[in-house]
Amino acid sequence: MELGFIGLGQMGSRMAIRLLDAGYSLTVFDRDEAAMAKIVARGARRASSAAEVAAASETVLMSLPTPDVVRNVVFGPAGIADSNRTTKLVDLSTTGPRMATQIAAELDKAGRISLIDAPVSGGTNGAEKGTLAVMVSGEQNAVETLRPVLSVFGKVFVCGDKPGMGQTLKLANNIIAVAALAISSEAMAMGAKAGLDPQIMIDTIMASSGGNVALRDKFPKAVLTGTFDFGFATGLSYKDVRLCVDEAEGMGVPMVVGAAVRQLMAVTNATFGADSDFTSVARVVEGWAGTKIRSRKKGRSASPWECNPAAVACGR
Repeated sequence: MELGFIGLGQMGSRMAIRLLDAGYSLTVFDRDEAAMAKIVARGARRASSAAEVAAASETVLMSLPTPDVVRNVVFGPAGIADSNRTTKLVDLSTTGPRMATQIAAELDKAGRISLIDAPVSGGTNGAEKGTLAVMVSGEQNAVETLRPVLSVFGKVFVCGDKPGMGQTLKLANNIIAVAALAISSEAMAMGAKAGLDPQIMIDTIMASSGGNVALRDKFPKAVLTGTFDFGFATGLSYKDVRLCVDEAEGMGVPMVVGAAVRQLMAVTNATFGADSDFTSVARVVEGWAGTKIRSRKKGRSASPWECNPAAVACGR
């Protein structure tokens, strides 16, 4: 199977490498020449545009940052839609169900390319190790044909037979994850200002009913250390939360808590910039609270929750 891959950022580059390591033939494109060079050095073929990828590939996969970029890569100049060779387009991005539905409908009119909606979750670590959750929706024969390819990235969850359903599931996942980060930041700031050791707080809460993925992964790596470098951009997180709240409101589903999370991410984005790490939301809360959430033990041993993520069942 001739595969193409467009978008070689933090997630896309790692997924492309996994496909190459699995033995797939891969043609790649990214506007960043340096990013593309790294994948070409691993055995991929270089393309000069999305259209050139499509001309060489039966199936094209995309991992792109925003809905507008996805639409432009598909329908813009030198885009995928005019290809006479590509028959399946797999969108691994987080674009929201409305965009996925619109793109699928326009591709269906032309009658050549089927869209498979397949957003992923699990971060750069999951992309590198092949432990992502892949949330797939689309025409079932096409989905089953592509299952071996998607399984290279992690565990495949087929959640529907039309594009957009995978996107809805991904947005639900992401707003839960960011809400956990936001409320954990507030609770941890309260404890730190009261004089509690943040590491003792995490160890205790993770053995209690408040345990969550933010305290398990994000705080030990990026907040207690003061590095704020977990590996996901604030601007992308804000985009995901905004998409989720907008989609829910469009369906008539109230998002009272979600709207508060969206506002907090908007403040984080405005304060620290879109390129900052999304754990910077804790920095916003620290500033408001007049405290720091930092480990008090120099050279501390890793928390048992860092060493054994399977120890809790609440993870992403």
